[in-house]
Amino acid sequence: MIQRFIELGEGYGDIYELRELMMTNRSRFMHGFAFVSKDMDGKTVLSVAAAFKPAEQGNFMPIYICREGIPENSKRLELFEEAVKELGGLPIFMDVKHSTVYADRKFYFSHLISVLRLNHYIPPMQ
Repeated sequence: MIQRFIELGEGYGDIYELRELMMTNRSRFMHGFAFVSKDMDGKTVLSVAAAFKPAEQGNFMPIYICREGIPENSKRLELFEEAVKELGGLPIFMDVKHSTVYADRKFYFSHLISVLRLNHYIPPMQ
């Protein structure tokens, strides 16, 4: 199974696209995540992500993410949390390192996938 993050943007207008993806694919929705990190200025920022069940064909599991553009206690975070709850789940908050700590963004996403697998939020690679 291929599990991959698909970055929609940094959480400004693209949060509405993520919400729409969640609502239109409600039968495939698995979990909503809020990854909490500190930026270079020490300010707390969040990335929100939605993991979907693999498509019937192709064995591809997408995890859509709006990366590190959402301040804590913002209206955009509330919209995301409401969408997750409407789909019958609770947002899963996780403290993670900021993506700038990694030499390349692909390493950041690989680390997040490993953390999600270890916590059994997404299935192991088969």
